Amino acid sequence: MQTSRFSLGDENLKMIDGAGGEAVIRSLQDIAPDVGKYIIEFAFGDIYSREGLSLEEREMITITSLLTTGGCEPQLEVHINGALNVGITPQKIVETFTHCVPYVGFPKVLNALFVAKKVFAERNISITS
Repeated sequence: MQTSRFSLGDENLKMIDGAGGEAVIRSLQDIAPDVGKYIIEFAFGDIYSREGLSLEEREMITITSLLTTGGCEPQLEVHINGALNVGITPQKIVETFTHCVPYVGFPKVLNALFVAKKVFAERNISITS
């Protein structure tokens, strides 16, 4: 039996982004439900299901892309949670953001670090010894 794009995407969304991803989809129901469907089917059904990269690598790319784009702090918050959910350590998230300083500058990196700090606090995660 072939799994539908929507079913596969919904499963991936719940596994990776959990409640945050589901909240995004729910928030679109009264204004653009098709956009929520596209997120589930395309991003999480088609793209996240491809071979060649692990979920950890995909989330690392995602949080880096959101950082470099800038102005995506709400989505970055969801995907920092997703990165933690798939096993990326808080230290690796911080180091990934720090690595971006010479390429995108301090303002975008600081914004991302402050989002990470908020997520870590909400999850009661300390990255200092």
